[in-house]
Amino acid sequence: MGTSDDAAAEFHAFFERHYAELARLAHLLTGEADAADDLAADALLALWHRWDRVRAAQHPAAYARGVVANLARSRIRSAVRERRRVALFWSQRPDRTDDPDVPAVVDVQDALRRLPFRKRACVVLRHAFDLSERETALTLGISVGTVKSQTSKAMAQLEQFLGVPARASELVGGRK
Repeated sequence: MGTSDDAAAEFHAFFERHYAELARLAHLLTGEADAADDLAADALLALWHRWDRVRAAQHPAAYARGVVANLARSRIRSAVRERRRVALFWSQRPDRTDDPDVPAVVDVQDALRRLPFRKRACVVLRHAFDLSERETALTLGISVGTVKSQTSKAMAQLEQFLGVPARASELVGGRK
């Protein structure tokens, strides 16, 4: 088996091990189930093209999460630009209520979408993926201190958005 075959086998194993996680991350970051598979696939394609560098990295999974986060950020920015363009053409936009129709139903994904991207990414990685502050910092390319402050501020905002005094981390990641 040659070096190229070894690299392909290694990548295949990496793909099998991390695809579902990367798709879930993309879904939670964008709030779009349909886009999640595409973003994960795009990220893995980018990783394959740089596989020699990625496989030599100290934390290939963190690198992969960072690629997904960057792709998700780009997708969100594109969607925001598109919404602004559409708003120029439509003067009558339906009003949206911030309060759910049924108080017992909490839409966490909607609350997450309302957070700025970095805060959302910190909350999702820390609480839905149970990454450490260090792993989250590696994934997003920011400092551990920034992860701590962004996560703390985001959790306070989520509690405010949801109108729930309960720990928002339990709602986001299902952790107890």
